[in-house]
Amino acid sequence: MIHDSQIEQWFREDLGHHDVTNEVPGETTGRLVAKEPGVVAGMAAAERVFDYVGVDVLETTEDGTRIESGDVVLRVSGPAKAVLRAERIAVNVVGHASGVASRTRKAVDAAREVDDEVRIAATRKTTPGLRGIEKRAVVAGGGDTHRLDLSHMVMVKDNHVAEMGLEGAIAHFRDRVSFATKIEVEVEEPEDAPTAAEAGADIVLLDNMRPETTTEAVDLLPGGVLAEASGGITLATVPDYATTGVDVISMGSLTHSAASLDYSFRTGE
Repeated sequence: MIHDSQIEQWFREDLGHHDVTNEVPGETTGRLVAKEPGVVAGMAAAERVFDYVGVDVLETTEDGTRIESGDVVLRVSGPAKAVLRAERIAVNVVGHASGVASRTRKAVDAAREVDDEVRIAATRKTTPGLRGIEKRAVVAGGGDTHRLDLSHMVMVKDNHVAEMGLEGAIAHFRDRVSFATKIEVEVEEPEDAPTAAEAGADIVLLDNMRPETTTEAVDLLPGGVLAEASGGITLATVPDYATTGVDVISMGSLTHSAASLDYSFRTGE
């Protein structure tokens, strides 16, 4: 859910203290046009932006839809001044979200060529203030959101292990969370994977391992424990990791390295 306070902040940032550029009289229509193929995302945010300034949204495209260059994904109608004030914010949000969705879909498609079951997941490497939009965009691209925030799951990382030891860190958090809260443990060596599982990890994250090393670690895990591969995985190497037997491939690049999808906003008929 995008709050009015966030939308207001976007407008303040763009309009400044005195907007003369958009002092245009009368009524107009507008349409958001894709300039390259991809996957649509961010439409709910765009609708809220136009609604905030009293512009009617006449037509939208469902998030997750594959589009081609020239496709119209949104149509609006209202006071020209309001339409023009909102259009750049809407274009930026939809472009960014669609870029995340498009990159995610490429990763999902690459994994599906090898394994229909492995999940492609995002991480917490999101843009401050835009996590909700980016995580929804990952879903639109067919991916998994992973943790939305720190309350959703405990992740025992190298810093925790350095302070408390592997088994000690797992025991420390197990005593402090609900039975319904999963604990994921990050390991960097294959032999640590079964150790983490035996100490109570629900999910073992195989961090920065090569595909062949990842396969070795997966083979050491007992049944019932999920395996996740993460760290430096690219679109090109997704198929290699999809062959390893992991349940999840997580990629920070889905959000932090996605290029914005190119859109153009055009007014009038």
